[in-house]
Amino acid sequence: MPRRAPSQRTRASAWRRLPVLLLLMALSLQAAFVLRIAVLALVEPTSTALQRSQAWRLAQRAGTLRPPRWHHEPVALESIAPALPRAVIASEDSGFVRHRGVEWRALESAWRRHLHAERTTPTVQGGRDARQGMPPRVIGGSTLTQQLAKNLFLSGERTLPRKAQELVLALALEAMLDKRRLLALYLNHVEWGEGVFGAQAAARRHFGVDAGALDVAQSARLAAMLPAPRRFESEPGSPRLAARSATIRTQMPLVQVP
Repeated sequence: MPRRAPSQRTRASAWRRLPVLLLLMALSLQAAFVLRIAVLALVEPTSTALQRSQAWRLAQRAGTLRPPRWHHEPVALESIAPALPRAVIASEDSGFVRHRGVEWRALESAWRRHLHAERTTPTVQGGRDARQGMPPRVIGGSTLTQQLAKNLFLSGERTLPRKAQELVLALALEAMLDKRRLLALYLNHVEWGEGVFGAQAAARRHFGVDAGALDVAQSARLAAMLPAPRRFESEPGSPRLAARSATIRTQMPLVQVP
């Protein structure tokens, strides 16, 4: 039997090592994320993945590479009116105090909706949405901690690998930071309109007051904007926004705040 050339043996050996190299790369990535989360216990991030992606989008729209101006001023949780975190928890994650980063039942329900969407969405070759040219999206089921993980570290894509990474990061955030720190990070970095990030910037943009001066109605309205802040900012008289605000106000006394 003829012997394989050295180059063939080298390629075969490289292919055998590839899974190990990929595993090491994945573990290195997770270690880097863990280190960044540890730093968040003491240091406020200068920017987030969400902010950077929005800056790039705005720069592209303006036709310039200069970074656009955005409104962002982190403040201590104690400097935010108590009604706002209560409203946000009522709107986005009523079980925030109880869970450890992931609501598995809600996630299971979201996965079932995703599978249903895959079965019912018209597709073209390759399983892509015939109406948008995109794969059916993974929808719903995110806790406040998962949203924070996505905002801090990840892209806005709704794919299974990105969702899996979000789950890992949410569990790490909950393991390494307490609930009040998680809540402060969320409120200081979530998007509340075009180029508007965090409670202080949102309070000033939408109501002309500091975050500490927000009343219950204003807090409920800001919380109601969170699913689609740019759209609701452009439609301040939206009946849906008013209805969501009213619902959140009725739920606020029922939720626990850390």
